Amino acid sequence: MKKYLLSVFVLILPFITFAQQTAEKGIDQQIDEAFKPVSDFFSRVIFFTINGTPFVLILLVFSAAFFTIYFKFPNIRHFWTAISVVRGKYEDIEKHGAKILYGEDGISQGVDLNKVDDIEEHIDNIENLHSDLEIDGDIKDTIRDESSHGEVSHFQALATAVSGTVGNGNIAGVALAIALGGPGATFWMIVCGLLGMSTKFVECTLGVHYRDVGEDGTVYGGPMYYLTKGLKEKGLKTLGKVAAVLFAVFCIGGSFGGGNAAQSNQATIVVKELLGLESTMAGTIIGLVIAFIVGVIIIGGIKRIASVTEKIVPFMAVLYILCCLYIIFGNYSLIDDAIGLIMKEAFNPTAIGVGGFIGVLLVGFKRAAFSNEAGAGSASIAHSAVKTKYSASEGLVALLEPFIDTVVICTMTALVIIIFNFGGFFEYGADVSTDGSGAVMIGNEMVQGAGITAKAFAKYIPFSNVFLTIAVFLFAISTMISWSYYGLQSWKFLFGKGKKADLTYKILFLTFVVIGAAASMGSIWSFSDAMIFAMVFPNMVGLYLLMPVVKKQLKRYTDAIKMKREALNS
Repeated sequence: MKKYLLSVFVLILPFITFAQQTAEKGIDQQIDEAFKPVSDFFSRVIFFTINGTPFVLILLVFSAAFFTIYFKFPNIRHFWTAISVVRGKYEDIEKHGAKILYGEDGISQGVDLNKVDDIEEHIDNIENLHSDLEIDGDIKDTIRDESSHGEVSHFQALATAVSGTVGNGNIAGVALAIALGGPGATFWMIVCGLLGMSTKFVECTLGVHYRDVGEDGTVYGGPMYYLTKGLKEKGLKTLGKVAAVLFAVFCIGGSFGGGNAAQSNQATIVVKELLGLESTMAGTIIGLVIAFIVGVIIIGGIKRIASVTEKIVPFMAVLYILCCLYIIFGNYSLIDDAIGLIMKEAFNPTAIGVGGFIGVLLVGFKRAAFSNEAGAGSASIAHSAVKTKYSASEGLVALLEPFIDTVVICTMTALVIIIFNFGGFFEYGADVSTDGSGAVMIGNEMVQGAGITAKAFAKYIPFSNVFLTIAVFLFAISTMISWSYYGLQSWKFLFGKGKKADLTYKILFLTFVVIGAAASMGSIWSFSDAMIFAMVFPNMVGLYLLMPVVKKQLKRYTDAIKMKREALNS
């Protein structure tokens, strides 16, 4: 580990120096200007509009609604089942398979389902009696091998994936939506989040179903694999390969930019503001510290990443929610007013410049889609590493992501800002920025994004600047380590699974952490953000063509659960 960290430091030192020099000499602005035509062209392609609405947004929302109907509202019907899966209620099924535990021939009667030793002994008895038994489509001798596939628990996989979506978008992005679209954007944000739960279910079920498992037990999964393997089954081998390669390329680009450098940049800005630092060297040092922290975590692979995210994500999410609840219930007399305003403005918006009903709907949908990334396919990479015999079990766990990210955390932020603005601090929809970025005037100060949320927190919580700095920093770290795994899996898909490929990617990733902290190149960040949403197009090809596979796997898992319940009640 020491050799690894030393080699990383030596290799990124020239990039650190370059980043510092570019910021001091303005070369980063020159790079920004030189790269701008490419960035603008790619962004226009990815975000091309139909009657002013980005097609990628239409695709995401329509697909989410379609999957919700096609799978008969899994976001509602299976919500509590998903929670039970995370809690480990059906762990015995997923480890051994339902029929072998609660066989249709009544063999399992008298087994104490709460005693693992009894179950193991019972399995041995069945194997002795039925040497050629086939269970759930698997030959019995392969059952234990299959059940051991995976590297992390359901909760760890969920925490890792949530950490990739719960981030600065929940603080800055929601403020942007409220500033541009008014309170009504909150309602449509929630609706889109609920629909996105179904999309997450589909892509994460496929991620587990088509994953590869190495000889050492390492799991490789995600859209790259269900596109190649799944479409090959459909006789579309070439299409699958092309779509998988495109996805991998876009994912790597997104991991370096939106999932890394942009996060490092935002974390550095808030730390410098808190400490009153202005020099470029300070940004470089902060970036180096962040790179060291991230490097120590990602060197351990998905197991270490999961062990960190299962601690960081609940901690920062609960802490943030508690602060929001403190503000909301501290102004309990305004809660009904805030909810009433959200509902009224959702269908009859009065915000300046929002463009009426369609305008506020689009603002809310856009923020939700950009926040939870349902449809981008990235989360399925993390969920693929779960320990389970049933792919649909993790698909159900995954549908909790948009609920946590959008329906809970984003809504909390929105309520805080709406309650704050009952004091008339800024005008909804009155964008005073020159680039349409959603800035508002609070007093004599032009504020945007996280700054609006910071103003709201500062009004009600002493030293909230310290809290928000910690929150943004932790959000950034958790997002970076999750995206490092997404990018690494895509990198391995393209360049092989050897140690050299692994080390090369990690060094490049840590380099971008420091560059993101030390320099400011807006066009490159915009380009990388566009790459994240470019992932939607190849991913959707797989989701639509492989829907029947997901439906079959869902039935297989729900039947296993019913079988367990019947056995327990008999």
